[in-house]
Amino acid sequence: MTSIVEVRHVSKSYGNKQALKDVSLSIPAGRIVGLIGKNGMGKTTLIKLINDLLTIDEGEIRIDGQTPGTATKQIVSYLPERTYLDRGMKVKDVVRYFADFYSDFDTEKANRLIKELGLDDKMKIGTMSKGMQEKLQLILVMARKAKLYILDEPLGGVDPATRDYILDTILSNFAQGATVVLSTHLIADIERILDEVIIIEDGEIKQHVDADTLRGEQNCSIDEYFRRTYKW
Repeated sequence: MTSIVEVRHVSKSYGNKQALKDVSLSIPAGRIVGLIGKNGMGKTTLIKLINDLLTIDEGEIRIDGQTPGTATKQIVSYLPERTYLDRGMKVKDVVRYFADFYSDFDTEKANRLIKELGLDDKMKIGTMSKGMQEKLQLILVMARKAKLYILDEPLGGVDPATRDYILDTILSNFAQGATVVLSTHLIADIERILDEVIIIEDGEIKQHVDADTLRGEQNCSIDEYFRRTYKW
């Protein structure tokens, strides 16, 4: 199976704290992968390295065979953990901005999702709730025809009733043949859509396994297994 992400012996430290310790993994194309673990275990650091937002101390990363940089940003659609949108812009202005910036951005899809998720394209970002802003960011990410979608805590700021709708939005809108990496500590909410699971603990990869295989071998949900094994 062709890999879209290759991480080889990657380490990263912040001062005296080692965030990632000799991490190696291969993420195949066309799969939905859960990067799961407690907060502060290295998930966001790994994601930022893949997106060329941090510098690797040791090791190397390849995205579709390329070192993370300007070229890979054209094939990776990234949803960061925190809101980054200009609070003075209107929703429709942000959509136009993304359409100008990314050649693979589908404006028609973005406008459809804005209506489906109950947003008003005339609203200013600064007047929207945190949950509404996160919905908008998700729309902007999923409206691209990317090879790799990386979503860092996409459910963190939304109420439980909205989570299933957002997961269904992700499932029905990523490009055919693409890979989706979902980083979260809300395992119970996402495990139904996962093909594979990567468990990270204290900066190390503890498990990388097929989701159904893990459930079958442990005779329980992924959430239950994680809580029992890694002392949630």
